[in-house]
Amino acid sequence: MANKDRQKRSVRKARAEERARVEAARAASAPAADSKEAKKVEASKTVVKADKNKKPGFFKRIGNWFGDVKAEMRRVTWPSKTELRNYSVAVIVMLVVFGLVIWLVDSGIVAALVGYTGLRG
Repeated sequence: MANKDRQKRSVRKARAEERARVEAARAASAPAADSKEAKKVEASKTVVKADKNKKPGFFKRIGNWFGDVKAEMRRVTWPSKTELRNYSVAVIVMLVVFGLVIWLVDSGIVAALVGYTGLRG
């Protein structure tokens, strides 16, 4: 149940960030009443554009990657203990079944070759 709550919180947070981004873009695109304000907005836009074109440093990219991995792992819906046990049993059973099938087919092929060639060993 905690996973669902965490997912709901992350969705709400993402929506809030999207709303804030849209509001900021709307406020930035609105004409400024003062010419000084307009110049400041234009200057900040050029700085942001220049920063976006520049590639972040090596360690910054590594930090961003680990941060993304951490955020993604929080979004994962982990199986419960009983689901994990059931899945594990299913995998082990399928391994045994396919192992037996491969062993039978292999034994049949070997028996056919021995019968055809008359060789033993």
